[in-house]
Amino acid sequence: MAQILGKVGAYWFSRRANKEMASVGDDINSFSSSIERGTRWLLNKLKGKMQKPLPEFLQEYDLPIGIFPKDATNYEFDEEAKKLTVFIPRVCEVGYKDSSVLKFFTSVTGYLEKGKLSDIEGMKTKVLIWQKVTSISTEGSKVHFNTGVKKTRNRDGYEVLRDGIAVEKF
Repeated sequence: MAQILGKVGAYWFSRRANKEMASVGDDINSFSSSIERGTRWLLNKLKGKMQKPLPEFLQEYDLPIGIFPKDATNYEFDEEAKKLTVFIPRVCEVGYKDSSVLKFFTSVTGYLEKGKLSDIEGMKTKVLIWQKVTSISTEGSKVHFNTGVKKTRNRDGYEVLRDGIAVEKF
């Protein structure tokens, strides 16, 4: 009986240890990607490239300033490819004035042009079920979210920066 309990205990302990080690590995990966983003930001500063605040940058492209969470302040924009990458500290959800909800991964990418962010990766919205947002476009006082189905909402609900609420998974 003691041998059986010993083997069960050893099995349980090794599974628990593997799980904890995987968690440490995830934390290290997250930390190193944060350092990499910070390093790129610092290098741009040293090169004399001052990055505009994200809300100001979005306004220049006629997009509402509140389509990303308030703590999404670090971003990269490749002017040649028109590719925008917005970095978000953690997976989160943001609720808006019109009762809509957007869910964000730790990085959101898309191709940016005046009034439109297309080929989006890393953003979902709830339309009965969670669906991937593929593009966001603006037209006057309206914002159009495309998830395969075009959902039009009032722009003023997305003109305020809002805090993201951390969630477990994307």
